[in-house]
Amino acid sequence: MTLDEVISEFDRGLRSMTGVSRMSRPIPESTIPGADSQGDIFPEESQLTEKERAHSAGLMRVNHVGEVCAQALYQAQKLATNSPELKASFERAAREEEDHLAWTSTRLKDLESRPSLLNPLWYAGALAIGFVAGRFGDRASLGFMAETERQVEQHLDGHMKTLPANDHASRAIVEQMRLDESAHAAAAIGAGGSEVPFPVRALMRAASKVMTRTAYYI
Repeated sequence: MTLDEVISEFDRGLRSMTGVSRMSRPIPESTIPGADSQGDIFPEESQLTEKERAHSAGLMRVNHVGEVCAQALYQAQKLATNSPELKASFERAAREEEDHLAWTSTRLKDLESRPSLLNPLWYAGALAIGFVAGRFGDRASLGFMAETERQVEQHLDGHMKTLPANDHASRAIVEQMRLDESAHAAAAIGAGGSEVPFPVRALMRAASKVMTRTAYYI
């Protein structure tokens, strides 16, 4: 790994933890009637109660943490593989996930909320897990990536069911994230990812529950 690459990865990690992220795609726009050309909803259609706003913010904070972890996982897996093709694949996925990071950060600000205070902890943990997964070989690393994306997709499905019906801005973001995660999982399997053993899948789900329940509030 060259010095420029090390600096680039360090910069990405620092931006992930501090919430300074760059997006290559604009924030997804709502397609419901009443949205203007920028995807913003007219005030009378975007009224959220205090409880609804707090719930939306909690879910978007969880999603933001998920994207912080995604950056760390992809960075670690890039470092662990010797395959130029896989490095490029992980880099493409990381760039799309960085869009998610920027979208959720922006939405949190719109909801007058903040990211998780534990982002450095989440990032460090995901970096370690991703590197361990990568050391088991490329097929295992791809399988781990696919399973991670599947579980994230399931979380997002759940969020779509509980987000306030009139929080169209959050819904548009979550729906596009869900589509991207599904595509990442399919790409990882298509590239030769192996099935993750059940005990590992169960452990991943348990760890995810701890993270999501904590990040919702902190």
